[in-house]
Amino acid sequence: MDLAYTEAEEEFRGRLREWLADVLPSLPPKPSPDDWPARRAYDTTWQRMLYDAGYAGLHWPEDAGGRGATPTQHLIFLEETERAGAPYVGANFVGLLHAGPTVAAEGTAEQRARWLPPVLRGDEIWCQGFSEPDAGSDLAALRTRAVRDGDDYVVSGSKIWTSHAEVADWCELLVRTDPGAPKHRGISWLAMPMDAPGITVRPLRTLAGSTEFAEVFLDEVRVPVRNRVGAENDGWRVTMVTLSFERGTAFVGEVVACRRTLEALAAEARRNGRWDDPVLRRRLGRLNAEFRALWRLTQANVSESERTGGVPGIGGSVFKLRYSGVRQDLYEAAAEVLGGVDAFDLDREWTLDRLSSLSYTIAAGTSQIQRNIVAERILGLPKGR
Repeated sequence: MDLAYTEAEEEFRGRLREWLADVLPSLPPKPSPDDWPARRAYDTTWQRMLYDAGYAGLHWPEDAGGRGATPTQHLIFLEETERAGAPYVGANFVGLLHAGPTVAAEGTAEQRARWLPPVLRGDEIWCQGFSEPDAGSDLAALRTRAVRDGDDYVVSGSKIWTSHAEVADWCELLVRTDPGAPKHRGISWLAMPMDAPGITVRPLRTLAGSTEFAEVFLDEVRVPVRNRVGAENDGWRVTMVTLSFERGTAFVGEVVACRRTLEALAAEARRNGRWDDPVLRRRLGRLNAEFRALWRLTQANVSESERTGGVPGIGGSVFKLRYSGVRQDLYEAAAEVLGGVDAFDLDREWTLDRLSSLSYTIAAGTSQIQRNIVAERILGLPKGR
């Protein structure tokens, strides 16, 4: 593991900082959280700016439209954009962080040429159709059925927690193509156009009042067989590639954001007098140590990724498990610094972050699932019964 940056990497950091300082003041104000068409336009405009400057898909292979940068350079990119307060990927996150990398790793030349450039330019948005209402944490228990009919699959079923379905052009969709096979072996990974007949999208309102998730109902939706990524019934393996990106790198920028939040909390505690409480100081100090350790773990995972061809390893489950808990601890400390439970009224800046932190022990695989992965694949413990 190499935790030091090279001279070339520091030069890359400097150029990126100069570019961010130049372009960020030109961005328009952020749209209302409830205006999804405007949010899509804002996020895709930023993505196009990144693309034109050569920063889109920075670490993607060059034949996939990226710059072929190292995972370490990508880490620097995430660190610097977050520190500068640049927009996050927003509505682009499924395409850029999950579906795009999966297609780059597993797709055919034709699939890569069709789907990756529009993702990098911000022309097309993807959503994620993995979870189902009756499957709970067991993703392999999905029941959405895809029946082969000539050159198409006919898909029927439903999905839940479908991120950004309201504004998406494509959906990374898991379907059961062999109901008679063991549950992990009868699954296929499809790219479904969201304008296909038979798709109904019903937004879900979260605890925070937002609607970035939706239920999606599929009534005999025809999806071309050419849209399948990987072999038929090999979708579970392809899905593990998708989840390795989701758990391994998708949250990296948020660690930097949390460290900035912690610094702001410490400054506020000094200003309002709560810094005099030694218990609070110890709590903030422990959080600082936790986030520093998570950043080092990120660097370790990136170093491993560089050695194994760019796909994150199972160390991402360790990261995701710990990060989910520490993020919640951070916003509990924020309530203490800002004045207890009453600090989190709907008009306070921290409210939505606190409420959203509750979901992190579920998103990208529940903490229970991550513990099973760590126990079985890292510690070598036997599978539970």
